[in-house]
Amino acid sequence: MARAAALAPPLARQRFRFPPVRRPRGSASLPLLPLRAAMASYTKAAQQWATFARAWYLLDAKMQPPGKIAAATVIRLEGRHKPIYHALSDCGDHVVIINTRHIAFSGNKWEQKVYSSHTGYPGGFKQVTATQLHLKDPTAIVKLAIYGMLPKNLQRRTMMQRLHLFPEDVIPEDIQKNLLQEIPQPREIPRRLDEYTPEEIAAFPKVWTPPKDFRRK
Repeated sequence: MARAAALAPPLARQRFRFPPVRRPRGSASLPLLPLRAAMASYTKAAQQWATFARAWYLLDAKMQPPGKIAAATVIRLEGRHKPIYHALSDCGDHVVIINTRHIAFSGNKWEQKVYSSHTGYPGGFKQVTATQLHLKDPTAIVKLAIYGMLPKNLQRRTMMQRLHLFPEDVIPEDIQKNLLQEIPQPREIPRRLDEYTPEEIAAFPKVWTPPKDFRRK
């Protein structure tokens, strides 16, 4: 083995070294690293920071069903949109939901949907409709919908701490500074007739053209 190493060419035994880099003027504190290696390290650091950092998302709940809101929020709270997601890891982000007072239910769910609770004492069973609960706390329905969709383990309370609910569109300044991206609304809000332009109304196809002498009763 020693003889084979001695017969090997000199280049095979040399360790790879980065070429020397000249330090720019006025940069005595900069590290002496090759440009390629420095760019690669900074890029990896930025990628790692963007992956592991806690991002803040904004979601407008106006005219949105609570179930649709919860489905879009749980993905960010659990971190399922990240490549490092694991069921046992806490890698979720913060979600700020505004206009929870203006949520929408389909059909007659405001009167049919019932929320139950029990104090643990005899006679402590209570039931309230969605309307009664919403009048008492405008954020309770959205909070309960999200809480029910999160995994039933010890991490659920930790994930709920990253949920920020506001009944209106007023947000504290310290939270506004952290907002990074807005989550699109799950359901498109239908527009009223007065919100359409005259050009859009004229371009809409007509099923029936009334005669000139037609009068409405």
